[in-house]
Amino acid sequence: MNVAFSYLRRSGLHGQTLNLSPNLSREPVAFDAELKRPLRFREAMSALHDIVVSDHRFQRRDKTAYEAWKATETERVRALRSDAVKQARTDIAAKLDQPLPPDFDRHFNKLCKTYWSARESYATHLRKHDLALWRLLMPCDPVITVADDVLFFECFSADESSYGCLTVNREDGFGASPDFQRGTTNVDYSWELFNHFQALRSYRETRFKIDPAGFNVATRGGADYREEKIDLPAGWLRGFMQLQAAMAMPMRKVTLTREAVYSLLVWLKRHKARTSPRALRFEQPAGQPLTLVLEPWEQRIPVRGGSADGDWSQPIRIWGRQRLLALARLLPLVESVDVYLLGTGFPSFWVAHMGEMRLTMGLSGWTANDWTRGSSLDLLAPPVTPIAPEIEEVSAFLQKKRAATFTEIDAASARNPGATAAVLNRLAHTGQAIHDLAAGVYRWRQIMPRALGEAELGPENAEVTASREIIRCQRVSIESRVAAPAGGNIFVGKSDGTPVELLIDPDGRIKRGRCLCGHFKKAGLRMGPCRHLLALRWLAFQPTPDSSGADATDWFGRLRGFAATKGGA
Repeated sequence: MNVAFSYLRRSGLHGQTLNLSPNLSREPVAFDAELKRPLRFREAMSALHDIVVSDHRFQRRDKTAYEAWKATETERVRALRSDAVKQARTDIAAKLDQPLPPDFDRHFNKLCKTYWSARESYATHLRKHDLALWRLLMPCDPVITVADDVLFFECFSADESSYGCLTVNREDGFGASPDFQRGTTNVDYSWELFNHFQALRSYRETRFKIDPAGFNVATRGGADYREEKIDLPAGWLRGFMQLQAAMAMPMRKVTLTREAVYSLLVWLKRHKARTSPRALRFEQPAGQPLTLVLEPWEQRIPVRGGSADGDWSQPIRIWGRQRLLALARLLPLVESVDVYLLGTGFPSFWVAHMGEMRLTMGLSGWTANDWTRGSSLDLLAPPVTPIAPEIEEVSAFLQKKRAATFTEIDAASARNPGATAAVLNRLAHTGQAIHDLAAGVYRWRQIMPRALGEAELGPENAEVTASREIIRCQRVSIESRVAAPAGGNIFVGKSDGTPVELLIDPDGRIKRGRCLCGHFKKAGLRMGPCRHLLALRWLAFQPTPDSSGADATDWFGRLRGFAATKGGA
């Protein structure tokens, strides 16, 4: 998907004013007020920057010398390929009057994969050797939303596994704003602007300004005016939207003290795990305080003064904990950290409270996992699609009020909670709304100037798509169900004619499985469950395989009940 950006000038620190240039291709947004605590704001924005540029994917060793040694072989291969290309062009020219071959889509997808692999390799090289040029390849500029009560800044990490949202209360964080226009826009963000943030000091007055000048003047002939078209990676928007939808799901809440977070980050900084497992485990034995356990060392960090909701008969484990080091710079400002857990192996959300500010970090199940593969949150979505009038009614209410609780939205729509939840899930999936975890409200926020369609969100994971087809055609059945000794259930059945077996733990996650398909034989569960296991898990979660007979009310009640048994909200 190509996204257009237009800026009047570069953002930067002009005198004592931190001037941000908004995207002129979007709705006009304006804000101009004094920063009451510039030093605290500087640290929070710097932490958000760390999330934007974070990339914890496995990096292979530098093979520059090896590639140089292979230069002569590469030249020989290049000559062979050149001859092959010439021959292929001759063949294609002879077939111009013929229809497209039946496997055209397969070849197209293969070439797209080759292109993005090369682009990611090039981006990794630039990140190590040329940060300024690498920044130009970042998928999208941060998004700023000006609301009546808050300003919040959103970003998505380079490896697409982490989300950051910095929220600043307008009354406590800023002075009066004579030039105010609420809305959402992208802002020009660069390494130079990051360096300007570092120049903020508490002993001199600094104004924070989203400059609306570009909306009122003819700018296309200006020397500083520029337009950009960014080619977003396949699935980037879909992962972002999945994250937004996950924030509205029932979760278990844990409150950590600053001391516990400090102990956690210090241990991660000073130690490197050489063996598996590498999970962070949340435990609360009966009559004892909440405890964080770092694997594989079994290092226990008691959370004295913290709290945890719900039944903790089973611990919760999450992976990709190194991403939490982005919170290190905020420790002097942090008062407490709320952690929202969907379950073992599922995404988690960390909300750091800092007085007038709060930073929300959304982490996928593990660093190398995207938001639509291993955890398969799509399969927990409402079993019905809201109709257009329902979506328009809730959209109009939320757009007018800008922020509302679920109860207020449900009362305004005069429907049942299940239907309201389905509409809000749809709005989050298309980038129109966001769930503010800490405030407990839904906010109107358009990640793009318009609602996003399925085609614009990029390709869906092939196994998830295929599992839906199996479910739709009712080609999945459960033959037996046995309680597992360590908790959860073992299901045996058939999916699309293939014998399958899987162990679902008490959190609804596929812990182990067995299937005869090629996807499972190649990677097991390392690349996410195959379509047959996903279809069987869906059937295990649903009381009936006939989705046409289900409605949003049934879905909402089952999901709330499922979360209640796990201590969710």
